[in-house]
Amino acid sequence: MSSKISPEHLEKLAVVYVRQSTMAQVLGHTESKRRQYELADKARQLGFKQVETIDDDLGRSGSGEVERPGFQRLVAKVCSGAVGAVLCIEASRLARNGRDWHHLIDLCALVGTLIIDPDGVYEPRQGNDRLLLGLKGTMSEYELSLLRQRSLAARDSKAQRGELRFGLPPGLCWDELGRIEIDPDDRIVTAIQLVFRKFREMGSVRQALLWFRDNEIEIPIMQRSPKGMQVEWKKPSYHNILSAP
Repeated sequence: MSSKISPEHLEKLAVVYVRQSTMAQVLGHTESKRRQYELADKARQLGFKQVETIDDDLGRSGSGEVERPGFQRLVAKVCSGAVGAVLCIEASRLARNGRDWHHLIDLCALVGTLIIDPDGVYEPRQGNDRLLLGLKGTMSEYELSLLRQRSLAARDSKAQRGELRFGLPPGLCWDELGRIEIDPDDRIVTAIQLVFRKFREMGSVRQALLWFRDNEIEIPIMQRSPKGMQVEWKKPSYHNILSAP
């Protein structure tokens, strides 16, 4: 056991923070998820008797662009002084942006909470450990930027070749030759045509919406799922009426 882990730390709670960026990763990258959950056993091996796993952020990016209730819970627990150590498999699991990362490290230093990952135990109050944690956070943030650049470059390359595919609204689909065509599903096409026809008749989105709701007519909506974009039938609202093609 590391000499940095004191009896005072062991008397407190060890928190295992589990996160994956997308639901596709949650369902497909099970090895990463398993490794993260196994950190609870690692905490007990280190001598922590109280171990809590926070996994509210499965399927949520750590870029700082989406709300992370699990990370907020973690920060609140650290602020309370009840946490002896925070365990994660790498810095990118805790945060992909410097603001969240350094804020957490500052709080850990303030209350004496350790950061533990597979590479070692870090005491944020010590200069060398603080430097290493800072580098890990910077590398994690840069890695996210690099991934974005690669993704955009790949998208632009496909677009230049005329091979870029993107999600289409209900009523349209890609054919085998990569061309956009009318959806062969007559029910979908009929529903979309009805939306436009009622709008032309009534001259108002609100009146068309009320007509659809009064007649309990559902319209097709594109919804993202682990299997990709799929059509779902729902009663219309202002949002999905306006998002029709």
